[in-house]
Amino acid sequence: MSVKLVAVDMDGTFLNASKNYNRERFQQQYLAMREQGIRFVVASGNQFWQLLSFFPQIAGEISFVAENGACVVSEGEEIYCGHIPQSLVVSILSELEPFSDIYTVVCGKQTAWLHQRAPEKVVALMSRHYHRLQRYQSVDEIGDDIFKIALTLEDTRIPQLKAHLSQALNGDLTPVTSGFGFVDLIIPGIHKAHGLKILQQRWGIADEEVMAIGDSGNDREMLLQAGYSFSMANASEEIRQAARYQAGDHNDEAVLDVIDDMLNGVYPFSVSAH
Repeated sequence: MSVKLVAVDMDGTFLNASKNYNRERFQQQYLAMREQGIRFVVASGNQFWQLLSFFPQIAGEISFVAENGACVVSEGEEIYCGHIPQSLVVSILSELEPFSDIYTVVCGKQTAWLHQRAPEKVVALMSRHYHRLQRYQSVDEIGDDIFKIALTLEDTRIPQLKAHLSQALNGDLTPVTSGFGFVDLIIPGIHKAHGLKILQQRWGIADEEVMAIGDSGNDREMLLQAGYSFSMANASEEIRQAARYQAGDHNDEAVLDVIDDMLNGVYPFSVSAH
């Protein structure tokens, strides 16, 4: 079965370590995909406004499953937006307050919110991931539709924090790793695979017609769902196990290599191989 939808994670997958990609090469691939009727979807834990900046010329033509599936936008139209009740946001921020080494970003539809106490180095880090970022002193100042809470901390602390939160959150939100020292608290069942499914149903595309590529824990559901799923060489063991195939390293344009293989019908995209 041929591919009708290509979904790519960004950090550690489509983007290299410098947070860039070969734009000229991809532009040629995008034109070929468009000619063949193949949809291109950016599936990332990052903010929608930040993702737009990577595709300025085609942002109104492609689709975005942003914020780990909490925000789905297609051809400039909002298709889905998740919601976390204000009372739950307040409860979670209170739960995290004792952890002085963890910085929290409250992710909303209009902007992301970072507490005033965060040092400038954290502001600089978060600004790389959130093009719209606003400081707040009190949670009462957050007047937005909240759909995700992001945490940044040392990688070595993540397993301990995930275990703690899995118990403390009592299923209200699900902690997932996004790589690079980030843990996202997402609405249960609202992940990248959920966002892709919304778009697939909109377009009449089966799972077997989807190619997805990722490297982190927040890609797992998407990779398990897609008929053609690839893990990056730099992916965790959990993600390598979830994917059917393996791509190269994100610093070597591996995603673009896979797209070339798909466009040229090279294994595993040949008719007889799947």
